[in-house]
Amino acid sequence: MSIEDAILEKVRALSPDQQAELLAVADSLSKRTKPRLPLRSPKGLWANFDFSISEEDIRELRREMWANFPRNDI
Repeated sequence: MSIEDAILEKVRALSPDQQAELLAVADSLSKRTKPRLPLRSPKGLWANFDFSISEEDIRELRREMWANFPRNDI
């Protein structure tokens, strides 16, 4: 007996109220297990533009951006 057949057999043995409850649980499971779309690489976002950014460029920009950020020197 396949899993599908075993599930159908169990469902048929339930009362209509229990079947409705089981349907709600199955809906919840199907929403929870939907595959998520893969994240896109930031490189793909600017792939059509004619420039490149190196890791060092990013580091330097971060240093500049955070240079005046207040710090707690405890």
